This record gives sequence, C-alpha cells and structure tokens, in this order.
Amino acid sequence: MSLERLLTVQMDDQPLPLECWHPALSGDLDILADRHGSWWHEGTRVEHPRVLRALSRLLRREADGHYYLVTPVEKWRIRVEDYPLIIVDAHRHETTGEDACWVLTTQTGEHATLNDDCHLVVDENTDIPLVNLRHGLSARLSRQCWYHLVEQAECVEDDKGRFCMGLYSGGHWHALGAAMDSDDIVTPPS
Repeated sequence: MSLERLLTVQMDDQPLPLECWHPALSGDLDILADRHGSWWHEGTRVEHPRVLRALSRLLRREADGHYYLVTPVEKWRIRVEDYPLIIVDAHRHETTGEDACWVLTTQTGEHATLNDDCHLVVDENTDIPLVNLRHGLSARLSRQCWYHLVEQAECVEDDKGRFCMGLYSGGHWHALGAAMDSDDIVTPPS
C-alpha cells in the first residue's frame, strides 16, 4: 500500500469525521508508532511534519484495542508500541471573563485544550498522566512537559483529607498524579 492515497484526504485543520467512516479492513500497513513518538513506515522514520500530521489525523483506536488509519474507503491497522501521540508542549491561555485554559500540543502539531472533554488521566502503571483525545486516542505527556505542568500546579486537599497536585483548566480540575495522604508527604528539613 502506498501512503500517497492515504495522504489525499482533506489536510486543512478541520476535524475529520472518522466516527462516520466504516470501511472494511483493508489489511495491515507497515507503520509503527514507537514509544518515543516517532513513526516509522517500512523501517524508515517519517520525518516530514506534514506527512506525520496527515497520518495522525487519520488515526483512531477502536474497541478491539488496535489502531487504524481510516479514510472513507480504506481502513489499515498499524502497530503502536505505547501511545502514538506524545504531548510535547503546554501553555496557559488566558481569556477575559472565562477560566484560563491549558493548551497542549502533540509531536504532530495537534492542539488540545484541557477541559471536560479532554482531560488528564492518572495511569496506574506510570507516574505521568495521559491525556484523552479524540477517536479513542490517548497521548502520553513527555517528561519535560509534565515537569513544566508540575511547576505550575496547585496542591489541593480533597474531601478525604488527601492532597493532590494538579491544575484548573476549562473550569475543571486536572490531577497530575495520584492523591497522597498527609503521612506520605515528605517535607524537607528546616
């Protein structure tokens, strides 16, 4: 399968209606998204930003746990080692009369605003949260981005007396890690 046909789908920034496209499985495509956020096609790293962005816009994860590149007429299964998208940047967007929002950016240039629909999820297997995105996809925060958010975080006490670090965005609380009991918090000696 040539990537050229996949890359002919609309390439402006309008969301693609992947949830409306239900073609039959065309097969497996030799594309791998590795754990570092790099994408590989037939053993060659996908370097061109436009190609990487186009591929990522066609991606969805289905109920079977597999990842697919989908167009109105084709559906190709690809391999993903960890998460196909990595959050590499975060900045706080101030708006007049509304709550501030955190805008996240993936390695493919996709932007997502932390709010009720797009939120951080604390994963049991790692200390760094995931971000729920579109079409069943999640992205892992890069360590550098996570450190940046932790530097901006607030510490709040929940109704069970546990403390949690996180931030408000889009009118919602987004935890940056698991809640801790006060006994678990280590304070530096004076």
